[in-house]
Amino acid sequence: MKKNKFSVLMSVYFKEKPEFLIKSLDSVLNQTVMPSEVVLVEDGKLTEELDEVISTYEKKYNKIMKIVKFEKNRGLGIALHDGLLECSYDIIFRMDTDDICLPTRFEKQLKAFNEKNVDIVGSNITEFDETMENKTSERIVPETDEEIKLRAKKRNPMNHMTVAYKKDAVIKAGNYQDMMYFEDYYLWARMIKNECKFYNVQETLVNVRGGNDMIKRRGGKKYIKPIINFEKALLKLKIINRFQYIKNVIQRVGVSLIPNSIRFMLYKKALRK
Repeated sequence: MKKNKFSVLMSVYFKEKPEFLIKSLDSVLNQTVMPSEVVLVEDGKLTEELDEVISTYEKKYNKIMKIVKFEKNRGLGIALHDGLLECSYDIIFRMDTDDICLPTRFEKQLKAFNEKNVDIVGSNITEFDETMENKTSERIVPETDEEIKLRAKKRNPMNHMTVAYKKDAVIKAGNYQDMMYFEDYYLWARMIKNECKFYNVQETLVNVRGGNDMIKRRGGKKYIKPIINFEKALLKLKIINRFQYIKNVIQRVGVSLIPNSIRFMLYKKALRK
């Protein structure tokens, strides 16, 4: 790979708040190691306010900003699939348009690539409420390749908004695909199948907007079919066996159907630090 040459891949749609996008882009563009390129996918038509924000940054950072526009909203998986193909460099950093990178994120993950000989590097996250003022929890992910692949049998072992990966490794695994609610996890599973090497930096490199509203959105009957489809995909890839499949489905469906108050407690006590 070209030394210190890398892309940042982001996707925005009309429901995003302009002030969140501004803070997210500022965090990407004020790093100790600057990105060589920022690929921003517009997943469908945006609001005038979002268009104005993007136009401002495109003019100010015209040498590195690349805007990819979709006429219709096609969902995160397809947006990232096509956006990744537009990235020019061998290393690609993912970033969500409402989260905030710590200033040394790119520097520390590039260092991990150079020292660990891996295909994908993530990190822990700290979750805040929507205002980014009140810390709600941390999501600590396993560090080593072996630990990550073991965790993948039960839970998502990577924080998607923190990952950086080798473009060719992602493409060889089939790139992002349409798997509702599990686009990232499904990609990790296929990369595991391809014997890619994983690593997570053991510190927070991205601050994430979460809170109770996020947990509330993860409940309801709408999750049942996507959960079953995803677990069937893991079974087909032989990431899990039939016993683990049944166990995962029961646990995931159960969590999605329990009352919000209990789900909040479960996330805080069992699924977060």
